Amino acid sequence: MYKAIAAAIILSATVMAEPAPLRFERTHLSERTYEAASVFDVNNNGTLDIFSGGYWYEGPDFTTSHKVADIRHVDTYYDCFSNYPMDVNGNGRLDIVSGGWWNETLLWRENPGDGGEWKTHEVKKVGNVERCLFCDINGDGQMEVLPVTNPVHIFQLVRDEDGKGTGEFRQYTVPVGGGGHGIGCGDINGNGRMDLVFATGWLEAPEDPLNNLEDWVWHDVFEFGLASVPILVHDVNSNGMADIIVGEGHDYGLYWMEQGRDNDGNQTWTRHDIDMERSQFHDMQLVDLDNDGNLDLVTGKRYYAHNGNDPGADDPLFVSYYKINNGEFTRHNIDYGPAGEASGVGIYFWIEDINGNGWLDIVAPGKEGLYVFSNQGKN
Repeated sequence: MYKAIAAAIILSATVMAEPAPLRFERTHLSERTYEAASVFDVNNNGTLDIFSGGYWYEGPDFTTSHKVADIRHVDTYYDCFSNYPMDVNGNGRLDIVSGGWWNETLLWRENPGDGGEWKTHEVKKVGNVERCLFCDINGDGQMEVLPVTNPVHIFQLVRDEDGKGTGEFRQYTVPVGGGGHGIGCGDINGNGRMDLVFATGWLEAPEDPLNNLEDWVWHDVFEFGLASVPILVHDVNSNGMADIIVGEGHDYGLYWMEQGRDNDGNQTWTRHDIDMERSQFHDMQLVDLDNDGNLDLVTGKRYYAHNGNDPGADDPLFVSYYKINNGEFTRHNIDYGPAGEASGVGIYFWIEDINGNGWLDIVAPGKEGLYVFSNQGKN
């Protein structure tokens, strides 16, 4: 199984927790329980708006909402697990790329530009879409779309000679490896290419990743369970090698895997626990939240990800960030408490400086409603 790659050694640690040096103002924007959200200028008036599931909210105060579409509702879920803004048809208005579990379809919703409802376009029926990953696979500065399915499908927006979207996507399917719950992208081996990482291994990208699909190489070296989407690729300990950060999407656990080399030069992976006290780390991001020039890990609970059937489902909700400190992670709570009083981050949350004060804010959707955490800077 491990080929030329050595097995991981599991190490345990307890996360340090300190009072957050940042101050956030929390706004409960809506009781609507969509689990995905994003921020962009929907109506091209120069002001950022919030988009979440079946509605968008006008900035700057977000008190006026507009219906986008009827979203299929199954049990406690809306069949909308990503809200990525992309000008798909090249008309200068940002549309939304999404996908869902029950419809098994990658799709995009067309921004009408007049405040009316949005037309839904089917891209491809690909199977249950846990979520989509958006990543520049070939280094051309444009994001490709990867629905979290097995096998690995990559969808590239077809652009005209001026670089504008045509409304069509071209599909590529990697014939080896990957798939399942958990996906991320990043340069694992330091050759400047965008590799893909999964819960059971990683896919090494060839020089021309979309046209040389047979040249992707699968390394089956992990076993993470129902891993986060995304799995993050980041040099945690600043030693020049990319490590990975993994959350358990439906169980307790947040940890990082340190990349190293054995005496023969083979790749090794050593696990370090970050936070084993909390569960349902389904979505995570790396941003400089406190403006100190270093990336921070921002995450939170996906509340009732499996309708209360996951370990820790009824534990308090949380939105937190972790100072990485070369692998000595320190946790800072932004929000923490029981359902009805606190928020998690859903399946697809968004970070952006919404109010233009120079500090990144957090838009957190979920089954507990839609929240905005406005970053007020340091206490």
